[in-house]
This record gives sequence, C-alpha cells and structure tokens, in this order.
Amino acid sequence: MSAKIQTSLRLDAEKLIEAKQILSQLGISFSEAVNIFTNMIVAKQGLPFEVVLPNETSKAAMLDVRTRKNIATLTK
Repeated sequence: MSAKIQTSLRLDAEKLIEAKQILSQLGISFSEAVNIFTNMIVAKQGLPFEVVLPNETSKAAMLDVRTRKNIATLTK
C-alpha cells in the first residue's frame, strides 16, 4: 500500500459547501471523492468521467424499484 500524504487545495468556499452536500447525498466524503478522482485520472490517463445526481426521471424510476412499483415480472 502506498503512503498517504496530506495536501491542501484552494477552492471557492460556496462551491466546496455545495460539493460536500452533493457528495453527502451520494454517500461519500470530499476526501473519498478526491481519492476516487485521482485514481481514475491515473487509470484513464486523463479526465475520467462526470458524476452527477440523477435527474427527476431517474429518481422516480429508482424509487419505483425500491418500492417494487412498476416492475414487470419475468417468467421462464
């Protein structure tokens, strides 16, 4: 396992607060997100992907799945 280091960033305070709120909704901390992003940059050798909260349609579909609504039953 490689050594961990501490670093500092200069970020817009309001954007950091908003980012932390979004990441909290995704279930990860800001530090975890930075580590994920860093690992993906290395793996992809560039900027890897965009992570966003689901749109309203996707949220509704996920809620349906969680509450077992609108799920077609598959039979063999």
